[in-house]
Amino acid sequence: MTGLRYVYAVCRPFGTPLQAELTGIGGAPPALLHHHGLVAVVSTVPEADFCEEALKAHLEDLDWLAATARAHEGVVDALTTVTTPLPLRLATVFRDDSAVRTMIEAREEHFRSLLDRLHDRVEWGVKVYVETETAESAESAEPAPAPARPASGRDYLRRRRESSHAREEQWQRAERFAHGLHERLAERAEEFRLHPAQNAALSGARGQNVLNAAYLVSRKHSEEFVELVDRTKDEAAGLRVELTGPWAAYSFTGEAAS
Repeated sequence: MTGLRYVYAVCRPFGTPLQAELTGIGGAPPALLHHHGLVAVVSTVPEADFCEEALKAHLEDLDWLAATARAHEGVVDALTTVTTPLPLRLATVFRDDSAVRTMIEAREEHFRSLLDRLHDRVEWGVKVYVETETAESAESAEPAPAPARPASGRDYLRRRRESSHAREEQWQRAERFAHGLHERLAERAEEFRLHPAQNAALSGARGQNVLNAAYLVSRKHSEEFVELVDRTKDEAAGLRVELTGPWAAYSFTGEAAS
């Protein structure tokens, strides 16, 4: 079976060895391909799985896609501990090492510019959710007494207006909190990206997402950035703040991983 060269990321040469047990797609260990003062982090993948026709089918297979993305991100995460990588798109493959070198030469100026801008910086993700009662808590809680039957149609409409008003107030409070938090975090970040709110049905996250942002922060200022996020977590009842990272700067390279 012939193989293709899968490229995880491009970076500058680094002296610290990667983890000995690190594996990538299909369990293959990543290798370093040096060219023109840059390094492509690669491994060999089966052509039967990564040729154009096979990829079209695989990209409809959510289990295959999730496993491939985890392996891809695992290699990039390992690189992030020793250098500043530029993650390439998921399933970036080339015929052989020569084709990888040609890609590096064609994009060399772009890669160097990004590496200069992102050097010694990492990405932190911050999300804010409006909390909703989980099924578990709902089951364990004592059932609420049934509301009294409306005395009239006017009483029914009044209750509907009050319920709608309460939900609107909660949402406005959440948006104000999210906006204020973002402004504080943006002041301590070098760049930021505001992503669309996550769909709870797709993400599986609890609650309604009102802030989904990425922040580019220098490593030396990351500790104070994390502390700032931690201090805000109890500022507003009914809201949940989630911090993820540090990651390679996926949101700031133009090379989304998926």
